[in-house]
Amino acid sequence: MKKTLNSILLLFLSFSFPIFSQSPQDMVALRASYNYGKSVAVFGGSVSVIPASDTAKSLWEQQLGITITNYGVPGAGFSSLQGKSMQQQVDEAGVFDIYILWASTNDYTNKRAVGSYTDYTEFDNYDAEKLTTQAGGINYCIKKIYEINPKAVIYFFTSSKAFNDRGAYDPFVADGMVEHVNLQKKICELHGIPYLDQFTLGGYNVYNKELYYTDPIHMNEAGYQRLGELQVAFLAFPD
Repeated sequence: MKKTLNSILLLFLSFSFPIFSQSPQDMVALRASYNYGKSVAVFGGSVSVIPASDTAKSLWEQQLGITITNYGVPGAGFSSLQGKSMQQQVDEAGVFDIYILWASTNDYTNKRAVGSYTDYTEFDNYDAEKLTTQAGGINYCIKKIYEINPKAVIYFFTSSKAFNDRGAYDPFVADGMVEHVNLQKKICELHGIPYLDQFTLGGYNVYNKELYYTDPIHMNEAGYQRLGELQVAFLAFPD
């Protein structure tokens, strides 16, 4: 029930603070956010780092006064088998106020094992063999961030929909990307980490993908403008 209410609140906020209006009332409310003016590190794949993604991140900077350091690398996933993994990215990070784990589609697209929410946790005595799974990679990143900065605030952006195959956007396809997304959320709930369900709330579908995507996986500037407004609402009031 709490997650449902949070989703409703998030949608309300995304319409209550239209980024393009910048009314004085909206700006006062955004500046009242606990996260206003904070330093942020971002980890992810190409969706977090391609030039078009700057459209979204510039909204964070403009509306929330956030300073961004981006560690994202195209092709990266949470699995240790997937490119310059987010595990490696986190290993290179320093101390920031906020750490954002921005999930890509790469673990799904490259068929990396989803794993169990207990992979690489106290429940399996931090079994390093589980670092090849998406779950193990997520748990590694969370543990490592707290080792770097015990006072860290961590937020999670789930994978967004893609259109390279039906499973990448249809939540009812067995073994589709929603399986990866659901596990992402499950791990966040285990550790008490707020998450933005971009897969569900992004609003992208087969009817509007031509407006918002440059290819089956990557959004254009219009797509990131839409996503960035949602992200600002979340970052302003994540609870």
